[in-house]
Amino acid sequence: MIIPRHNPFATPAFARQRASVLVVVMWILFGLISMTLYFANSMTYELRAADNRLAGEEAEFAIDAGRRYVTCVLSNMNQQGVLPDPQAFLCQAVKVGNAKFWFIGRTNSPNNVTASNVTFGLTDEAAKINLNAFPGGFDAASSNLLTLQQQHPAITQQLIYNIMAWSSTNTQNNVGAAESQTYQMQTPPYLAKNAPFETVDELRYVSGITIDLLYGEDANLNGALEPNENDGDATAPSDNADGKLDSGLLEWFTVYTVEPSTDTNGSNRIDVTTGNVANSLTNLLITNFGSGRAVQILQQAGLVSANGNLGGGGGGRGGGGGGGGNNVTFAGPLDFFVQSGMSPTEYAQIETSLRGPNIKGLVNINTAPLEVLECLPGMDASKAQQIVSYRQANQANQDNRNTVAWLSQATDYQTITNLAPWITGRSYQYMADIAAVGHNGRGYRRTRFVFDTSQGYPVIIYRQDLTHLGWALGQQTRADLMANK
Repeated sequence: MIIPRHNPFATPAFARQRASVLVVVMWILFGLISMTLYFANSMTYELRAADNRLAGEEAEFAIDAGRRYVTCVLSNMNQQGVLPDPQAFLCQAVKVGNAKFWFIGRTNSPNNVTASNVTFGLTDEAAKINLNAFPGGFDAASSNLLTLQQQHPAITQQLIYNIMAWSSTNTQNNVGAAESQTYQMQTPPYLAKNAPFETVDELRYVSGITIDLLYGEDANLNGALEPNENDGDATAPSDNADGKLDSGLLEWFTVYTVEPSTDTNGSNRIDVTTGNVANSLTNLLITNFGSGRAVQILQQAGLVSANGNLGGGGGGRGGGGGGGGNNVTFAGPLDFFVQSGMSPTEYAQIETSLRGPNIKGLVNINTAPLEVLECLPGMDASKAQQIVSYRQANQANQDNRNTVAWLSQATDYQTITNLAPWITGRSYQYMADIAAVGHNGRGYRRTRFVFDTSQGYPVIIYRQDLTHLGWALGQQTRADLMANK
């Protein structure tokens, strides 16, 4: 009889042990696979993050390239003080390696924007009102600036007083404007500055100024009507959904505008408002037009006598007898042009050698929008519209394009006299709002610069990072970038 041998591996206990080992092995494999997937996923995110960082660095370099490009454009202008034509230089989707940059510009009338298309180019700071040099002074500005109430009902007489008091060196006023006592009750408390504004953003500290008033409906400050800026209160910012972009105070004010006190040859510009300018004007006119034509111009302006003696004569307009023409004064260079009988072409030759009583805060009559023109002394909506309409109808006239001479054909003499001390035909400060992306449209960056060319060469006087405001290049640019990805 054969007795079967016992097989220990065939017992139920061993089968259960083998099943346990299999489960443990499977859990180990599951853990290893999970760790592999986790680290692979982490590396994917890290790769994407590194790619985004690289795109951001590319965009930063592109912005720096844009800054250098603007410096080059402004350094090589054919005429000093003339806003560069966007058609004459690259201002959108400019390639720098794998990156691109754009100059976000503005329309001629920021408060009438109805489209989401972004305008590209440089922005003229002289098309705005200088917070530190109100046209007409404190009293005139308090009434002139009320015209902005048409764009912003929240702009009141009291608010204008508060703005002017903030930058006034006088710590007391008799018009009830906010001073340090008011600001001491804020949380946290602070003092009124009582010194000139350094940036327009500083308006935020003035009593009565809100973010909505400062920015308007233009949440990303690109001068275009975005979908979220025309949907009521559905998404920020709050807007009236009227199909039109209501701009904030940032679009109307500046603190940078100043003209050079010297001509391009380094000589002092002639202030035609001081009187006693006959000799200086005589030398200037003879140099440019010869003695014969110079005599004609001086006679017409009342600066010489009828016999044509240069620097002599019996007074003239505003001068009185026997003053040799030296007592004759003019409201500004434009007034001198009107009285002199010069042609616009002649005046353009000597305009940079002349100046009025102010070189700070002058408004460029060639680029200022309707809303700014309405704020100037002696202006109203009708006169401002008349000037803008004439300007638009005669844009092709290059003889008038960069001077104030054309204004003599657009309005009456009294208006010219009121405007003459506060207007110019040239600009010396420009804003370059540069946005850029790296490869594949990633790494968006945006920086705003203000360039000053009043010294004869461009200098950056302001820089601000605006990346945090979000995408500002419009839907079409985003679609173009996605299509070329």
